[in-house]
Amino acid sequence: MSTAGRTKPTRANRVRRILAGVLLIVFAVIGGTAFRVWQVARDDVRDRADVIVVLGAAQYNGRPSEIFEARLAKAKTLYDQGVAKTIVTAGGKKADDNYTEADAGARWLRKRGVPESATLPVGEGSDTLRSLRAVAEQVQKRGWKTAVLVSDPWHSFRARVMADDLGLETWTSPTHRGPIVQTRETQARYIVRETGALLYYRLTKSPADALFGTGEV
Repeated sequence: MSTAGRTKPTRANRVRRILAGVLLIVFAVIGGTAFRVWQVARDDVRDRADVIVVLGAAQYNGRPSEIFEARLAKAKTLYDQGVAKTIVTAGGKKADDNYTEADAGARWLRKRGVPESATLPVGEGSDTLRSLRAVAEQVQKRGWKTAVLVSDPWHSFRARVMADDLGLETWTSPTHRGPIVQTRETQARYIVRETGALLYYRLTKSPADALFGTGEV
C-alpha cells in the first residue's frame, strides 16, 4: 500500500493526543470513584462483628445533632439485632466544648437502654482519619479485629477504606434517614464531596482538611 501523501504527526498533534489520553484516565478515575461512593452507600451489611463503630458528628453540649442522632439510632438497631456486643462511639471535641462527640454519643445510647458496659467512647480526633486511628488503637488493644461502620451513606466508602488501611476488617451499615439523605441535591453534593476527599486521601494518606477547609473530613 502506497504511503504517498501521508504526513507524520506533528509535535502539537502528539501533545494533544497525550493530553486527551491523560484526561480520559483522570475522568475514568473520578467517575469510578464516584460510582463506588454511590455503590457502597447502598450496602447495608449486618454480619456479626466484634464491634459497631459510630463515626462522630456535631454535638451541642452533650446533645447529638440530627445527623449524629441518625447514626446512633442505626447503631442501636444493629446492637439490638445482635450484630455486636459493643458500640464504639468516635469523635473528639472543639476547644470550648464540654463533651466529646464520643461521650455525647455514648450518653445518648445509654439513655435508650444500651448498658454502659456495652459502650466504648473514644473521644479523640477532629476528622474521620484521626478518629479512626484512635478507634483502631483501642479496638486492637482489646483483641478485636472486625467492625461494622455506621455513618452517612456517602461517607461510608471513605471511612471503610481508611479503617481497612488501619488494620481493621470492616463492612458498612449506613443510616438512611436524616438531613443528608432527604433530597437528591444534597445527595449529589455529598457524593461529589466524598469523591474528592477520598481521592485526596488515596494520594496523600491525609485527611482532606486542606481541600475542603474543614476538620470534619
